[in-house]
Amino acid sequence: MPSITRDQVKVPADVMPEVRETYIDNYLKATRNTGRLMLFACDQKMEHLNGDFYGEGIDPSDNDPEHLFQIGQEGVIGVLAGQRGLIARYAPDYPEINFLVKMNSKTNLVKTAQDDPYSPQLHDLEAVLAMREAGVNIVGLGYTIYLGSEYESTMLAEAGELIAQAHANGLIVVLWIYPRGKAVADEKAPALIAGAAGAALCLGADFVKVNPPKDTEEATSAQSLAIASQAAGRTGLVCAGGSKADAKEFLSNLYDQIHVGGACGNATGRNIHMRSLEEAVRLTKAISAITLADYEVDDALAVYNGEADFAL
Repeated sequence: MPSITRDQVKVPADVMPEVRETYIDNYLKATRNTGRLMLFACDQKMEHLNGDFYGEGIDPSDNDPEHLFQIGQEGVIGVLAGQRGLIARYAPDYPEINFLVKMNSKTNLVKTAQDDPYSPQLHDLEAVLAMREAGVNIVGLGYTIYLGSEYESTMLAEAGELIAQAHANGLIVVLWIYPRGKAVADEKAPALIAGAAGAALCLGADFVKVNPPKDTEEATSAQSLAIASQAAGRTGLVCAGGSKADAKEFLSNLYDQIHVGGACGNATGRNIHMRSLEEAVRLTKAISAITLADYEVDDALAVYNGEADFAL
């Protein structure tokens, strides 16, 4: 089982000496002392509106936003990522969850054919720090960048400043980076995914969430991901979980992303929260068994199927 100690955390130079220990605390909490990230993505309430929470193939419990927090509390995750307001409404009842505040968001109503994507920052860092001071267990921030959008320069500048401020206050940062816009012909081209990983490193992110690159004649998705992981350097790369999939297929892909692609975790939302609470909790444990404890796929499937348990 992977594990790291405090002195093995590579603290960036823009983390001020007086908050160095806070940064290490937050990094270890987010990665459950492994250096790997199991991010439970709950930002779709705004990004995809209610389409991911109610409808065919979705458990009825998912329409209640508290379902997300119940999963986060009863399951095994590293961080729960969501918008500041969402977290503010429920965090008092779930003090043990590690929260990552998503600083920007947009809906999916305006399509790329109408306008290139731009996700504006919703509030300044002071609003988040005030919540932390009030006792909310906030360990980090998240921000989305659409590389290739005509608005990419604005998002890059916002993200760069946000990372500097976050590190100065001892918080970790996860960037969501997706090539997207009229200038982007293929959002999952392996070279673009590797480029996104390198951009996250240059901005100083602690982790970057990318889409898995597409399979090509030359390489599988996981093989191409290995190039992106290397390009990310000391920024940990994790893959988006995508839409709801068969558990065995999902866990097999995750295993390959880590052991072939060099990913240091996952960022999964819909694949988890669209299920009933009991099933979703089992899936978080199976995902974490692979991500945080190097389980084989069959052993993780046993956890998902309720034939074995997993805890940290």
